[in-house]
Order: sequence, then structure tokens, then C-alpha cells
Amino acid sequence: MITIDKFYIDGQWVTPRSATTMPILTPATNAQIGVLTLGNGADVDRAVAAARVAFDSYGMTSKAERLALLRRLAEVTRERLDDLARAITMEMGAPATMSRDVQADAGLGHLLAFIEALEELEEEETLSNGDLLSREPIGVCGLITPWNWPVNQIALKVIPALATGATCVLKPSEHTPLSAQIYAEMIDQAGFPAGVFNLVHGDGPTVGAALSRHPDVAMMSFTGSTRAGSAVSRDAADTVKRVTLELGGKSPNLIFADCDLETRIREGVAGCFYNTGQSCDAPTRMLVERSVYDRALQIARQAAEAQEVGDPAEEGDHIGPLFDGIQYERVQKMIRKGIDGGARLLAGGPGRPGDLPPHLQSGWFVRPTIFCDVTPEMAIWREEIFGPVLVITPFDTEEEAIALANDTDYGLAAYVQTGDEIRARRVARRLRAGGIHVNGRDAGYGSPFGGFKQSGNGREGGRAGLEDYLEMKVCPPFAN
Repeated sequence: MITIDKFYIDGQWVTPRSATTMPILTPATNAQIGVLTLGNGADVDRAVAAARVAFDSYGMTSKAERLALLRRLAEVTRERLDDLARAITMEMGAPATMSRDVQADAGLGHLLAFIEALEELEEEETLSNGDLLSREPIGVCGLITPWNWPVNQIALKVIPALATGATCVLKPSEHTPLSAQIYAEMIDQAGFPAGVFNLVHGDGPTVGAALSRHPDVAMMSFTGSTRAGSAVSRDAADTVKRVTLELGGKSPNLIFADCDLETRIREGVAGCFYNTGQSCDAPTRMLVERSVYDRALQIARQAAEAQEVGDPAEEGDHIGPLFDGIQYERVQKMIRKGIDGGARLLAGGPGRPGDLPPHLQSGWFVRPTIFCDVTPEMAIWREEIFGPVLVITPFDTEEEAIALANDTDYGLAAYVQTGDEIRARRVARRLRAGGIHVNGRDAGYGSPFGGFKQSGNGREGGRAGLEDYLEMKVCPPFAN
């Protein structure tokens, strides 16, 4: 049984002020694998105080000093990738191959991209009018990360804070504390000064709210649901701190008849199901040109039926369980809404897969599911399901496809599949989303990630991710 009863504050592993605990569960079997102590407001105060003191010196470090620390962190990250991967598989159910090659590896990929961005960043420059512009760290940052991509999101928030000279307090999801604990060990091993990075475990209403309201926190960066993001913004409002948000999505995937239909449909289905559908930018709405609609449905059904679901501890390209029982019930409810709402069930449906081995039958596994003939008034079209559930609808014209794609409160990502480069660029220009994926190609590490509308504000990754943690100061030229 794993026991996490220490927080990382001011360079030390300390006993929390709170004695409240919760079980750590593994979604593959719903068995308890550990116990986590949850923090409270006093723990937050202690961590913020350490970060505030550390900022006085760390905020004045040179870029060269910070780059040296980040390069050392990269060495440590390489050494701990397998540890991170095992933790992610245990705590949130990502299959072993994906945990190692994608989930854990993101911690290194983002770090290397931030190092490159920091190398290129001009922290001081002379403007055309002769004034001096300085880019300086914002101060103490409160960082709240989710369970679905735990290391990916920790890296996207912690690294730019450390890179710019800011200090931080991390509140990871209380449901994925194992990988966060390892990340704190990595920061310590890399030699960052005491108080620069602090870790407090806890829930959103207690620790998250205390961070968001704290007068000594200059910035909040949050990734999670739109509802929780709104709460962070409200809590931060009284102290007028900067808030960056990476929230939900209901991303469209536009399939034009001139694309490589077989390849792009199969990629689209796999992309929706990837990480068991628990990705905010997953292509969950497939819009297909009517002339190839019937063929697309055949390909999609075959892809869904071929999608394996299995033990996350095993290597392979299968998908694992949903994260927990609450998420399982939500996905089941949405599948039932789809059926009751009149959508045609093309593949999958309610319940668990029928071929699970006995030791996994208490886990939160679901059937990969596809609905077709979905219309915009249906709940499964409008609401983020966060499971391996794809909805498909036809369109007749490019104008209709764009209108349907933009018919959402979200705007995190959009996908375009076409053999016509001019059309790809024309359609991409009109899609209201922060990231456009074309013909199976995704953006790389270092590109800005974030969304329009209720998908949030601010950008993570690379140069844009650094800028969110910087303030700008202008001074005129010196004169006697």
C-alpha cells in the first residue's frame, strides 16, 4: 500500500497541517493501492510563503543560471521516464506503451522545447523609440493540473514558471498524486533552490480555492473543466491576478470527399478513442461530406469494432479503462442520452466490453461507441463526453461544414481532412479553434496550445507559454 503523507515545501518533505486522507484507486480494477493526505488552507499558506521568499532571489537569477537548472532537469527526466510511466498507468489507467511513449515522454518533450524558447527569448531589448523593455517573472504562481494528462500538464505549467524566474505552488489532481510526487523528486534532484517549487496535494474546493484567492499569488494557471475554470476565475478576481485557463472541447473533424477516406476515417476514430477519449482536444464530432457518408460509416464501424480494450499494465495499442466510477457513469449516461435522443448507434453501446478477463471486470472499462445521423440539438453533439464516444453527421457544402464545426461553445481544436491544400487553408482560416490539425498532422512540442471561446484563454508551450509567466516593464534611457 502506497502512503503519500508528505508535501514538498521550501525544499523539504514536510508533514501536512491537515490530517484528512483519501484512498488512491487504480481504475483497471477499482482496487485501493494507497492513501493520500489532503492539504488545507494552512498548507497553502505555508507553501505560498516559501515561494514568496524564494522569489526575491530566484526572480533575479540570470537566464544562463536557469537554463543550467533546466538542462539538469532534462537529464533527471530521462532517468525517471519509466517511473513516471508506471505511476501514470497505475493511477489513471493509460496503457503501458502509451504511458511511456507519450504520457511520460511529454514531460521531456515540453521541457526541451521550453529550453529552446528560453534560449531565444530576449529578456531585455531597446525599443525603436530608445526605451528599454524588460521581461520579468510575474511572481508566485498557483498551478492546478488535471488527471487525464498528468505529467504533460505539470510540465506545461511548472517548467515555464521555473524558466522565467517565477516561483510556484503546484496542486496536482488529487486522483493522480503518484506521478506528481515523482515530479517533485525530480525538481529536488535537479537542484532548484528551496521554495522555488512547492507541491501541496488536495482537492479543488479546499486547496485550489485557497491558492486562487491567496493575495500573494500573482498568477493562476488551471487546466480542467470549464465549470471549475470559471470557479478559479471568480476566486482570483478579488486580487486581480492573472488567470490562464485550458478547458474543455468538442472538436470537429471535417472529412471532405477528396481525402484518403480509408486512412483519415480510421485515424479519426482512433484519435477520438485515444487515451480512452479522455483528452480535451479529441476529435469527437466527425462531419462527413454526404457523397462519401455511407462509405465513411462502414469504415468507422470497422475501426470501432477492431479497437481493442484491455489491461493497461500490458504493452500494446489497446485502450484502457476510464479514469474512475464517476467518469464511467457519466459516459454511460451520455450513451443512453444518445440512444434516447434518436441518434443511430453504429458501434458499441452501454456497458462494459463482454470479453474482459475476470480480474478486470470491476474496472471502469467501456465499449468504444459511435453514433451517426447526429444533429446539433442532441446532447451528444453539444456536451463534452470525455470517453471513447464519437458522433458523426453528414454535410453537403463547405459552408455547411464550417457552420456545423463552429456550432459549439468550445474552440480548442479542429481537424480538416482534404486532398486540396487551398481548401485546407481556406477552411482552417474560418474555423474558430486554437489548433487546426490537417490530414493527420499535429503540432509539435513548442507550438502554442490553447483555445477560443469556452475552451479557455492564454497559451501553453514554447515561447507563448513563457510569455504568460512574464510581466513587461518599460524604462526610458538614462540621462543626467
